[in-house]
Amino acid sequence: MNRTVWLFDLDDTLHDAGAYVFGALHESMGAYVQRELQVPPDEADRLRRLYWLRYGATLLGLVRHHDVKPAHFLRETHLLPDLEERVTGHRHDLAALRRLPGRKVILTNAPRAYALRVLAVLGIAQWFDAVVTIEDMAMFGQLRPKPDARMLRAVAARLRVPVWRCVLVEDTLQHQKAARRIGMHTVWMQRFGRRAGLPQQRAVRWTMRPGYVDKAVRRLGDLLQHGRHRPRG
Repeated sequence: MNRTVWLFDLDDTLHDAGAYVFGALHESMGAYVQRELQVPPDEADRLRRLYWLRYGATLLGLVRHHDVKPAHFLRETHLLPDLEERVTGHRHDLAALRRLPGRKVILTNAPRAYALRVLAVLGIAQWFDAVVTIEDMAMFGQLRPKPDARMLRAVAARLRVPVWRCVLVEDTLQHQKAARRIGMHTVWMQRFGRRAGLPQQRAVRWTMRPGYVDKAVRRLGDLLQHGRHRPRG
């Protein structure tokens, strides 16, 4: 039987990462760059932003240009001692996940230890068939996190499904663009991004649906209707 395979992002898709996690990671990554590269705070912030914009992840720039070890970076920056008390999701969204037909997989650029902590707090780990984290996204000896199209193809192959049966549910448009380019279906989750208080001049982006986005939703319950229709290539 052909079943939809849902690839769910984690941060700002299944929980409100903007409420605590993103701010805490901003501080911990800045402190890490200062400490490991021996640079002042302003330079650490510049490098963090530069590498995020250029490579899609600060870690990739640190690995390429400063020989930082990925495991060390991920462990040190994601300690987040207050995480369990600060993670918040939306109960109706999470309840909808249980009723959603098809296979469900977590696909996140976050490290495994952090992802498992978040899923445990939300109480939804048992609803997912697999958890694919950044440690699983190495190809040819290098990390290839989202939005790397080769990695997305490899994930589908690992799950033994054609790409057209996969639906990526994400808050990040860049990742969806890459997924659609290789034939995956895409859902843009907007709930937490909209609530983040974007400047007024950027608010119009939420009313626009790029051509590579199949569906824009503000709640995961909307996927139940989408899930009744098997994706076709």
